[in-house]
Amino acid sequence: MDRSDEVASSAAPQGDGAPDPTEPDPLSVDSYMSTDGSAAESTGATVVSEPEVSHESMTEDRERYMRLAAEFDNYRKRSARERQEAGARAQGDLVRQFVDALDDIARFAHIDASTVSSATVVEGVEMVEKKLMKALGAAGLEIVNPIGELFDPQKHEAVATELASSKEQDHTVSKVYQQGYVFNGQLLRPARVVVRQFNS
Repeated sequence: MDRSDEVASSAAPQGDGAPDPTEPDPLSVDSYMSTDGSAAESTGATVVSEPEVSHESMTEDRERYMRLAAEFDNYRKRSARERQEAGARAQGDLVRQFVDALDDIARFAHIDASTVSSATVVEGVEMVEKKLMKALGAAGLEIVNPIGELFDPQKHEAVATELASSKEQDHTVSKVYQQGYVFNGQLLRPARVVVRQFNS
């Protein structure tokens, strides 16, 4: 074999000439690469970018917040309206209890003094007072009239003092100049009283 045959033999492909299945096909690899070197889907589906997803999520959160704010505002207005209506009904029920007493006062205000005795007028006024106190008591009003009781600065207002005849009477109420009133546990007016003091 001369030298030309050896050169030709070395240039010929080795083996049976079939491509090696273990080596990747350059064409098949390139077909899955985009022009910027990133992998792309061969199916042609559109890939949603991350900024678009975040924007949609923010829009949904904002709409959800606006709905909750509107619902809370409607609840607040409804609650305020219901409280106002309940207060008006309570006031109406209280005033309704005074209607009979007001009718009695109107009748006594227009009587002819020459035809009615003073005793009759006094009796009528006492009747009206009883009706008023009954209605107020049913609504929750209590009278503070603490004669003989220990002085209570939470309910009583001392306007004067006097000497007590014994130690047992010390700091007790001897006189009530003006009654006090408590309405459903709330002090409307303290009783104005005279308090005894014992000097040993």
